[in-house]
Amino acid sequence: MFEIYQSEKTKKFHYRLKAANGQIILSGQAYKDKPDCARGVESVLINGADENRYEIKEASDGRKYFVLKSSNNQVIGKSQMYKSESGLKNGIMSVGNNIADSRLKVLC
Repeated sequence: MFEIYQSEKTKKFHYRLKAANGQIILSGQAYKDKPDCARGVESVLINGADENRYEIKEASDGRKYFVLKSSNNQVIGKSQMYKSESGLKNGIMSVGNNIADSRLKVLC
Protein backbone atom coordinates (compact mmCIF):
# COMPACT_ATOMS: atom_id res chain seq x y z
CA MET A 1 0.00 0.00 0.00
CA PHE A 2 1.18 3.49 -0.82
CA GLU A 3 0.78 6.25 1.73
CA ILE A 4 1.10 9.96 1.07
CA TYR A 5 1.82 12.05 4.13
CA GLN A 6 2.92 15.56 4.99
CA SER A 7 5.92 16.21 7.21
CA GLU A 8 4.93 18.30 10.21
CA LYS A 9 8.41 19.80 10.32
CA THR A 10 8.94 20.76 6.65
CA LYS A 11 5.29 20.74 5.47
CA LYS A 12 6.46 18.84 2.38
CA PHE A 13 4.72 15.76 1.01
CA HIS A 14 6.25 12.28 0.87
CA TYR A 15 5.15 8.83 -0.16
CA ARG A 16 6.09 5.45 1.17
CA LEU A 17 5.31 1.95 -0.02
CA LYS A 18 4.51 -0.53 2.73
CA ALA A 19 4.56 -4.31 2.58
CA ALA A 20 1.62 -6.33 3.91
CA ASN A 21 3.38 -6.57 7.29
CA GLY A 22 3.47 -2.75 7.54
CA GLN A 23 7.21 -2.44 6.92
CA ILE A 24 8.27 0.51 4.74
CA ILE A 25 10.02 -0.92 1.69
CA LEU A 26 10.41 2.22 -0.45
CA SER A 27 10.32 5.94 0.36
CA GLY A 28 10.06 8.88 -1.97
CA GLN A 29 11.68 12.29 -1.92
CA ALA A 30 10.07 15.44 -0.50
CA TYR A 31 7.59 17.20 -2.77
CA LYS A 32 6.32 20.74 -2.51
CA ASP A 33 2.72 19.79 -3.20
CA LYS A 34 0.48 16.75 -3.02
CA PRO A 35 -0.20 16.39 -6.79
CA ASP A 36 3.54 16.16 -7.49
CA CYS A 37 3.85 13.52 -4.77
CA ALA A 38 0.99 11.55 -6.40
CA ARG A 39 2.90 11.70 -9.70
CA GLY A 40 5.88 10.20 -7.85
CA VAL A 41 3.65 7.27 -6.85
CA GLU A 42 2.55 6.91 -10.48
CA SER A 43 6.19 6.79 -11.56
CA VAL A 44 6.87 3.97 -9.09
CA LEU A 45 3.88 2.07 -10.49
CA ILE A 46 5.26 2.48 -14.02
CA ASN A 47 8.92 1.74 -13.27
CA GLY A 48 8.83 -0.56 -10.27
CA ALA A 49 8.16 -3.77 -12.18
CA ASP A 50 11.31 -3.34 -14.32
CA GLU A 51 14.37 -4.91 -12.64
CA ASN A 52 16.62 -2.70 -14.77
CA ARG A 53 15.31 0.39 -12.98
CA TYR A 54 16.87 -0.66 -9.64
CA GLU A 55 20.38 0.36 -8.72
CA ILE A 56 22.19 -1.16 -5.75
CA LYS A 57 24.22 1.25 -3.60
CA GLU A 58 26.49 0.85 -0.60
CA ALA A 59 26.48 3.14 2.44
CA SER A 60 29.69 4.21 4.16
CA ASP A 61 29.10 1.58 6.87
CA GLY A 62 28.99 -1.23 4.29
CA ARG A 63 25.26 -1.84 4.38
CA LYS A 64 23.49 -1.94 1.04
CA TYR A 65 20.33 -0.31 -0.21
CA PHE A 66 18.68 0.24 -3.55
CA VAL A 67 17.21 3.14 -5.43
CA LEU A 68 14.48 2.99 -8.05
CA LYS A 69 15.01 5.19 -11.09
CA SER A 70 12.59 6.52 -13.68
CA SER A 71 13.01 6.21 -17.43
CA ASN A 72 14.92 9.52 -17.46
CA ASN A 73 17.33 8.11 -14.82
CA GLN A 74 16.00 10.21 -11.91
CA VAL A 75 15.81 8.57 -8.47
CA ILE A 76 12.16 8.17 -7.52
CA GLY A 77 12.50 5.97 -4.45
CA LYS A 78 14.98 4.65 -1.91
CA SER A 79 14.94 1.51 0.21
CA GLN A 80 15.91 0.84 3.78
CA MET A 81 19.41 -0.44 4.58
CA TYR A 82 20.09 -4.17 4.31
CA LYS A 83 22.72 -6.27 6.06
CA SER A 84 22.72 -9.04 3.44
CA GLU A 85 22.60 -9.35 -0.33
CA SER A 86 19.70 -11.80 -0.07
CA GLY A 87 17.71 -9.34 2.05
CA LEU A 88 18.31 -6.62 -0.50
CA LYS A 89 17.17 -8.83 -3.38
CA ASN A 90 14.06 -9.78 -1.40
CA GLY A 91 13.42 -6.07 -0.86
CA ILE A 92 13.49 -5.40 -4.59
CA MET A 93 11.14 -8.32 -5.19
CA SER A 94 8.86 -7.02 -2.46
CA VAL A 95 8.57 -3.63 -4.14
CA GLY A 96 7.62 -5.32 -7.40
CA ASN A 97 5.06 -7.52 -5.66
CA ASN A 98 3.56 -4.73 -3.57
CA ILE A 99 3.09 -2.20 -6.35
CA ALA A 100 0.58 -4.64 -7.79
CA ASP A 101 -1.56 -3.63 -4.80
CA SER A 102 -1.83 -0.04 -5.91
CA ARG A 103 -4.07 1.10 -3.07
CA LEU A 104 -3.30 4.62 -1.94
CA LYS A 105 -3.93 6.00 1.52
CA VAL A 106 -3.66 9.78 1.86
CA LEU A 107 -2.83 10.74 5.43
CA CYS A 108 -2.99 14.51 4.98
